[in-house]
Amino acid sequence: MRSLSAKRRSFQFSHWSFMFAEIAVWSFVVLLVTGALLMLVYDPSMSQVTYDGSYGPLRGLLVSEAYDSTMRLSLEVRGGLLIRQMHHWAALVFVAAVVLQLLRMFLTGAFRRPRTGQWLIWVTLLALGMAAGETGNALPDDMLSGGSLWLMVSVAQSIPVVGAWATSLLFGPQFPGDQVIPVLYAGHLIIPAVMGALLIARELLVRRHGHSRFVATLPGRRSARPMMATATVGMLIILGFGFQIAPIWLYGPAMPTQVSAGSVPDWYMGFLDGALRIMPGWELTLGDYTLSLAVLVPTLVIPGLFFTALAAYPTAERLVLAWRDRRDALGRPKTARRVARETAARDVLDRPRDTPVKTAIAAAGVAFYGLLWAAAANDQLAHQFDLNVNTVTIFFRYAVVIGPVIAFAVTRWICLGLQQADRHVAEHGVETGIITRSADGGFHERLEPREPAITGRR
Repeated sequence: MRSLSAKRRSFQFSHWSFMFAEIAVWSFVVLLVTGALLMLVYDPSMSQVTYDGSYGPLRGLLVSEAYDSTMRLSLEVRGGLLIRQMHHWAALVFVAAVVLQLLRMFLTGAFRRPRTGQWLIWVTLLALGMAAGETGNALPDDMLSGGSLWLMVSVAQSIPVVGAWATSLLFGPQFPGDQVIPVLYAGHLIIPAVMGALLIARELLVRRHGHSRFVATLPGRRSARPMMATATVGMLIILGFGFQIAPIWLYGPAMPTQVSAGSVPDWYMGFLDGALRIMPGWELTLGDYTLSLAVLVPTLVIPGLFFTALAAYPTAERLVLAWRDRRDALGRPKTARRVARETAARDVLDRPRDTPVKTAIAAAGVAFYGLLWAAAANDQLAHQFDLNVNTVTIFFRYAVVIGPVIAFAVTRWICLGLQQADRHVAEHGVETGIITRSADGGFHERLEPREPAITGRR
C-alpha cells in the first residue's frame, strides 16, 4: 500500500500546463511498444535485393534490405503501416511535449532548487529525442532519408581534427557505403534505453521533492495519470490511422546522387536546416587546414551553445541573484553560506508577468528558433510570393539578429504593463460592470475587492 506522502507526490492535474510532462511520458511508452513491434520485421541491412513486393511501380528495382523490409512492413504486414505511422507520430509528439515542458519550467521558474536535476533531465531528453528522431528517419533508406545522409557526412567532415575519423566510423571507407544503416540502427536502440533511464530518474526526483504549484490553482485530481495515458495513446492511434506520414513508396529507394525535391526534415530539426540555408559560405584557413564554417557553425556551434545555455541557466541565475543580494539591508556583505540559506527551495511557481526579464529571454529564444525554422522554407516563400530567393535569405540573416531583440523588448514591456494592471486592481478592486448613482447625482462603477487566491498542490 502506498504511503500518504507518496500519494501526495503522485501526479495531480491541477493546471493545464502540467500535462506536457505526462504527454511526453506516454508518447515515449508508445514509442517503446511500437518500436519493439517494428523490430520483428525490419532488417537493418544495406545489402542489395530485387524488390518483388506488392507495390507495382517499384517491382524489379534494386533496393536495400532495409528499404525492402520497410515496404513489406508498410504494405504487406497486417497493421504494420498503422504501427509505423504511430511510431513516427509519437516521436514528433514526444519532442513537442519536451519542448513545451522546458518552456513551462523556464517561464515559471520550476528549474530552481531542488528541481534543477529535473530541468537537466528534460534538457538531455530534448537532445536525445532529436538524435533518436534523426537516426530513426534514416533507417527506411528511402530517397528522403538518403538526403539526410548527405547532411550527416557533411557535418561529420566539418568537425575539426576528428572529422575524417567520424566519417569513416559512420560510412566506412566510402560514401554511402554499406554500414551506415546498421550503425544508426544500433544508436537508435541505445538512445531510447538512456532516455528510459532518465525518465525513471525524473519520476524518482518528483516523488522525492514533490510537485511545484501555482499560488492560485485548482485542487489536484489524483486520477489524472490514467486519463492522460488514455488521451495520449488514443490521439496517437487517431494520428497513425488517419494522417499519412513518410510514405516511402512514393519517395522510392535511396540513391547517392539524388535527393527528393521539396524534402524537409521533421519539425524539430527545421531550425538547423534554416541555419544552414542562411549561413554565409565562410571558410577559415589555418595553415594547411580549412574549416567550413558554413556547415560547422549552424549544425554544431549553434546547437551546442543552445543546449549549453539551457543546462547552465539555473546555475547562472543563482549566481547572479547571489551576487546581487550579497549585502544585507545595513550594507554588510553576506557570506556564501548565508546567501544559500536565504535562497531556500520554493514550491510556488512564478507567474511569467512577475519575472519580465526571464519571460523576455524566453520570448527572444522562441523568436530566434521560429525565424530559423521559417528560414528553412526560404525557397518556398520565394516561390509563393514571387520573390528572389537571395532576397529572402538576406532578410532572414538580419531577422535572426534583430527579431529576438524586438521580441525581448516587447515581451518585457507587456509584462511590466500587466504588473501595473495587477497593482491597479489590488489598490482599487475588480470592475463589476454595475453602475450606481451617488448622492450628488454622479454615476460610478461599483468595484469589489479581489477574491483571495485558491491554493492547491500540483
